[in-house]
Amino acid sequence: MLVKWTRCTVKDRRGFERGQRKWAGLPGEPGFLGQGGGWSRSRPDVAHVFSLWESRAFYDSFMARSHDRLAASQSGTYTGARVRLFSHRFDVRTGFEPRFTDVDVVRVAHCRVRPDRVDNFSLMQEKVWNPAMAGSPGMVRGLFGEAPGDEFLILSMWWAAAEHGKYRTERIERLSLRARTAADVAALTGAVVDLEPSWTV
Repeated sequence: MLVKWTRCTVKDRRGFERGQRKWAGLPGEPGFLGQGGGWSRSRPDVAHVFSLWESRAFYDSFMARSHDRLAASQSGTYTGARVRLFSHRFDVRTGFEPRFTDVDVVRVAHCRVRPDRVDNFSLMQEKVWNPAMAGSPGMVRGLFGEAPGDEFLILSMWWAAAEHGKYRTERIERLSLRARTAADVAALTGAVVDLEPSWTV
């Protein structure tokens, strides 16, 4: 599975949202699995969109054929878009499903990992972070993705922001020390995203 993460700084919120609804045509595309997104909780002018595809080949075919037509309606509504592609490595919790209809919040963590620490970082995700997240009330599903250049994505879906907030408050610092995250990660950025139901495809 391929994960596409798009982050936009929006200058015309209403126009952007109107355009976002045009992506409702995606389900007819071969290999398309699902899409959802919303607004950053800490940066109200930043939108995040996550789309899931069966494979890179299906995604490339879509980009060559239909993407520009669907994207045209959002032209001029944002000042910058950053797109990243990640290959699914493993689930956070079991049985990841590419849907956004039963969650309110997505947490995205983007990590650049020191090249000599990639194996340890991946192992700690499996042995320390995954069990902790999977056992947290309100955490529905998630995935761990990888891109070339020692770049990783952890996408977790939550019933509500309050549940994710409890997990952050109670566990993050302790888990970071146990996993020795500071030794592995060269750079970490992320966002908590309040999903907009009308953007879900």
